Amino acid sequence: MINFIEPDELLAVRNIVLREGKLELNECRFPTDTVAGAFHLGYYAAGQLASVVSLHPQNYKDFTSTGYQLRGMATLEQYRGKGLGMLLLNFAIVYLRGQKANYIWCNARKKALKFYMDGGFEIVSPEFEIKGIGPHHVMYLKIQ
Repeated sequence: MINFIEPDELLAVRNIVLREGKLELNECRFPTDTVAGAFHLGYYAAGQLASVVSLHPQNYKDFTSTGYQLRGMATLEQYRGKGLGMLLLNFAIVYLRGQKANYIWCNARKKALKFYMDGGFEIVSPEFEIKGIGPHHVMYLKIQ
């Protein structure tokens, strides 16, 4: 089941998946978690928050029209490979179409490129390194 959730609800999943459980929960907050227009989605499986994603209004560089940045896509290991992340992504796309957004972009970890490509994203940047996290590419998906 997919729900709109509050940032406090997703911090533990972010920490486990994206930071290997090495941070305090408050260190897993993004400055954009509470900006106007930001929203967070969670997929609950058997009553457990299994997968999360956050999106906020943010254009990418010189791209025109209304863009949203996707951040913090994370699925607990025992739920990976079951399509939960793709369900969240598709839900977000439908929701953002209703909000009149034109595209979604993200800084995708190199190891997640296939997931985003399977969701229709394309790479729009050379590889770059985020210190302490690893190699990334900017990816883009036109949604209308």
